[in-house]
Amino acid sequence: MKLFYSPGSCALGIHVLLEEIGKPYELQKVNLATREQYAPEYVAINPKSKVPALQRDDGSILTEWPAIASWLALTNPEKSLLATDPESFARTLEAVDYVAASLHMQGFTRIWRPEHFATNEAEHPAVKAKGQDIVDKGLKSFDAVLAKQDYVGGSKMSIADAALFYLEYWVAERLKQQLPANCAKHYARMRARPAVQKVLTDEGLA
Repeated sequence: MKLFYSPGSCALGIHVLLEEIGKPYELQKVNLATREQYAPEYVAINPKSKVPALQRDDGSILTEWPAIASWLALTNPEKSLLATDPESFARTLEAVDYVAASLHMQGFTRIWRPEHFATNEAEHPAVKAKGQDIVDKGLKSFDAVLAKQDYVGGSKMSIADAALFYLEYWVAERLKQQLPANCAKHYARMRARPAVQKVLTDEGLA
């Protein structure tokens, strides 16, 4: 397998899952700062021009965070990264979708790319504030869940924790904001995992 990623991007969560699984994989850095995602070479791999993208052993490419994470979990059931009972399965996907579709795309995109939501620069502060509200609301929701358990799905790490981790990383390390108490404990718990430590080192984020 080969993961196409950019250091510290949402691909961080997929990188963590690959390391947790422990099977051989390669890394291919995509430089978003130089817009390499739009270069013909990468567009041929992922026409969506974003990361992550996962090249599987048969050469096929899988894109979109929830799809990649779910496929990795389902093809490595011994790692228990995705619950099999209907309720826990649904709750895990619910958490993943909330991170990826709402907190990331609706929250952080407003904070980092306000021009995507308003062409008038005078409106950008309000757009960013709305994005921050979305992120804060989401963290409050996860904080309540984590008040009762170590991981999003209970006592074991799942793909939902890998999703929340990349979001927590953005809040703590990029925005330099304080995480809610239980999210902060979750973030520290994740960072203490050997797989996560290796990923942060490999991406130059340690």
